[in-house]
This record gives sequence, C-alpha cells and structure tokens, in this order.
Amino acid sequence: MQKRLTAAVGSTLLFVVFCAVISAAPDLNTTAKDEELYQTNCALCHHPQRIGTTASALLPVLLKNFSDNDLAGIIRNGLPATQMPPFSHLSDEEINMIVAFLRKPASVTWKEDDIKRSITITDGDAMPVKIKDTKNLTAVVEKGNSKVWVMEGDSILDKFDYSNIHGGLKFTPDAGKFFIPARDGWVGIYDTSRGFYGKIRVCVNLRNIALSRDGSRLFAACLLPESIVVVDVESIKKDSAPVVKVIPIKGKINAIYELHSRDEAIFTFRDKPLLGIMNTKSLSIDYMKLRKPFDDFFIDPLDSYVIGSSRNGKLLQVYRIKDRKKIFDYPIESMPHLFSASCWYNKGSFYFATAHIGKTYLSIWKMYDWAFLGKVDVGGSGFFVRTNSNNPYLWIDNGSDELVLIDKRDLSQKKIVPVKGKRMIHTEISGDGNIAYLSIYENDGNLIVYDALTLKEQKRFPANLPVGKYNFVNKSRRYDPVQLGGEVFRQKCWGCHHPTHEAFGPSFKWIYENRNENTIRAYISHPHATYSALGYARTSMPEIKTGAEEMEFLLSFIKESAHAKDN
Repeated sequence: MQKRLTAAVGSTLLFVVFCAVISAAPDLNTTAKDEELYQTNCALCHHPQRIGTTASALLPVLLKNFSDNDLAGIIRNGLPATQMPPFSHLSDEEINMIVAFLRKPASVTWKEDDIKRSITITDGDAMPVKIKDTKNLTAVVEKGNSKVWVMEGDSILDKFDYSNIHGGLKFTPDAGKFFIPARDGWVGIYDTSRGFYGKIRVCVNLRNIALSRDGSRLFAACLLPESIVVVDVESIKKDSAPVVKVIPIKGKINAIYELHSRDEAIFTFRDKPLLGIMNTKSLSIDYMKLRKPFDDFFIDPLDSYVIGSSRNGKLLQVYRIKDRKKIFDYPIESMPHLFSASCWYNKGSFYFATAHIGKTYLSIWKMYDWAFLGKVDVGGSGFFVRTNSNNPYLWIDNGSDELVLIDKRDLSQKKIVPVKGKRMIHTEISGDGNIAYLSIYENDGNLIVYDALTLKEQKRFPANLPVGKYNFVNKSRRYDPVQLGGEVFRQKCWGCHHPTHEAFGPSFKWIYENRNENTIRAYISHPHATYSALGYARTSMPEIKTGAEEMEFLLSFIKESAHAKDN
C-alpha cells in the first residue's frame, strides 16, 4: 500500500504534501466533527480553509486523483522524506472523518491583502554567482530533492531549495533575475547578485507565469481563484505593496505567454473557445473567438500567429493575431505538445515539429505558407522537441532510454542511449548551442552534459529525478526571431559577412550602427538599385531572393549583432 501511495504522489508532482502538528486526539464525545479534527491536526500547515500555508492546499479539485483509501493511508502512515508525519494515534474512524471533510466543497479566496502578507524576503548571506556569458545561464530543476541548480557550461554555480515547481521559469531581459512558479501559487525569486532571496504567493493554484517584455511586471495565470494576478517586480520587497491588480477571469485559464514585439500577452482557456489578448501596460483585455478551446498553443517567433489545439479536438489551428482570423487548420489524430515544439529554418522555409500525446511520431509543419508535411517515427511516445539555432539537430525524448537526434537539414535521424535501461527526458541546449543538458529521470538519476556538436559526454552529475532545464536564450521569447535570423544568416550571408568583424563585407554590427532599418531592408532586397544612394560607386552585393519573414528574422539577428561581443 505504501509503495502504491508513494508512486501516486510522485506522479502528480507531489502537490498533496501533508504536513501537520501532532497533537492529542480530540474527545469524540464532545468534538466528534470532521472539521474540528481537521482544524486540530492539519490546519496549521494546510490552512484553516484548506488552501495551504507551509504545505499544499487540500481542496477537492486537487485531490480528485486520490481515492479515500489513498488519503487515509497517507494520514495514517505519513510520507517518507517529507514533513508529513504518521498520524497513527488517530483511529480509523477519525481518519475517515478527516478524509470526508477534505471531500467537502470549499470556496477559495485569495485577495490582494493575502498576497501582500505572503511576501517572504530572506536577508541571507549568499554570494553573487559569477557568470561569464549570460546567454549560457541555465537553471535545472531537481524534482526528487526539491532543488534548483544554477549552471553555466558544465559548472554548477549555486543550488537552492524550492519544491512543487510547475510551468517554466521566467528570466528578466537582462538575465539578472529569474522567477520560479510553484503549483500551489508561490513564485520564488532568484537574483544572480544575491542568490535566492524571497517568494510571494500570488494564488492558491497556479498555472504559469509570464513577464512583460521590459521585465517590470509579472503576470500569474491562476486556476484557484480564477484570475490573472499582476505584480510589480521591483516592489517585491519586505513590507511593500507590489500588487498592481487582481483581474477576475471566468474560466479555467490554460496559460499566459508574453509577446516580445509589443506590450501584450496572450492566454487561452481549457473550458471555453476564447483567446484573450491583454495589454500589459493598461491591463485591458480583448477577446477573440476560437473554433475550439486551446489546451496547448504557442506563438510564432514574429508574434503574428497563434498555433493551437484542444485535448479532445481533431484539428491543429492557426489564427492570425492582427485581424483575429483563422487562416489554417488541419486534421490530427492526437493532441500535439505545442509549447514543447521547436522551430527552424532551412533553404528558404521555416518549420516546426511537435510530439503528440500517446503517439510514437513527430509531426512536421511548414510555417507562414502553412502546411502539414508529414510524420517522423521516433520509436516511442515522448514529450519534448528541443533545439538551438547554432545546433543542427532536433533533440527528442521518446519515453525510453534513448535520445533521438533528427538532422534539421534532411530529417535523417540517429539514436544515442545515455544510460542503458534508464529513462531519458528533456534536453536543453546552451545559448551558444555548444552544450546539451539531458535528464536521466530516476531517483538515482543524473544530469548529463554533452558536447552538443560532437555528441560526446563531458560530465555527469548525480541527481534525484531531474526534470526541466531552462536556458536564458531559449526561454526568452525576444531571442526567438534572433535565433531564426541566425539560421538565415548562416545560409545566405555567411560567405561575405560576420556579425561583429569586417569580412568581405562590413560587419552586421557596423551595418546596424550606421544604417537605419529601412535602408538595410532596401539594400538587402535591391542592392543594385540602392548602392548609389549610400554613396558607393558600385556594389558587389548580389541580389539574394529574400522573403518577408526571412527579412524580418535576418533584421532581428543584425540588430542583436550590434550588442554582441567581438569574438
């Protein structure tokens, strides 16, 4: 029984972690009420209203995957390696009464004052971490030990305790801070100049977080209570009032993601066919209707389209944000993992690939002139497709001990077994594309560091259930067009130009510092019609056919080159 209960808790990310203060059992002759038993034994850690304090919330919607026997066993026996002790002094009748109380409906409130009171700032004595290149800053979640690692290259710079992480970490634009969301509504704060220094509880049950493109505001998509909580990042300090607004939302919000090109964020619902577009400055919300609810979606790298699908639907759909129109759909057999998809460029076209629930293949799609291209079998049902513009491969897990590598140029594949017989999940690539981090998802697992180009192992670290890994570049949406622009550059411009050094032609850095964007566009498109206006006697630049999307991505890369180091 205990093994089965422990496994059940692990499979739900341990969001039900019982914690209580042991006290004498009440006299049932005078206090034979299920609520009084709960308040006496459980409320200190789980809150009088069951919304959680130092332990998770115990609400019916969060306990639906546990039977009454499961819950009774956890109360009676406790949970090893957690703060939940056994309550063996309680009788079976008393335990069953507590379980019955946990099943009762509850009204969940978490107001602005609750959020403000939750702020916990630790003074601490952590030393600043020394990062050579912020683009290679990577955070690693070690689920089994409830820790987050801070890494650069193959070095661990810091570790700190943090549990129940749910959804992606978010970095500020300068990589100086990152925010860690937990399922029970807490958002932790890490600063590279002072370490992990605090947290704030924005709600009771959290879906994910986003940041405004300037990094000044944090947006929390909450399931309990149904809301979007807006927090001023710089005001998260001891005895401060950082809440900008709590916006009630009617519906089960699925996720919220920021745009990098304008002050907007997009969110969808699990239970209604609507897409919300929020102005991250004014906080106004405009809704557009969808054919089906989007359980999963991603935004294209140019912030022009939303690509989504529903769990029970049979369509992948693409909507254009500008005019709110559906411009493409295609029948599918199984819901794709769209936010875990990856995009790339090859020979004039842009593509994305995604895994599908319960299927052993990836589907391959063309972007912008939207089309379904086919399937690539990877030998098992995985979840993540990862890449980086400086790396030639799609890195795929397939639910086994195999790592599948698909060449982005011709879709040929090869397989590697990092640790025979042990499950490999989720790859993350460093910002420069040189290093790959792999998780061996076992209690006695590893974080393995590979040379991402030679595919040779460099180092491995013992880890207890390592899961998500988050690189600053790959998890910052403003780098999405830059990465694809880098791929366009390498295929169309590499022979004559260098990002920061003069080659046959001037460096991209010089070009951006000395030409405005319209001039750059015009010269790339029609060099023979433009060179004289720039004061040149002639031009050696060939006229290279460049589509609208190629141009925008390339311009993003040129602009980023203006801020690059000379290397």
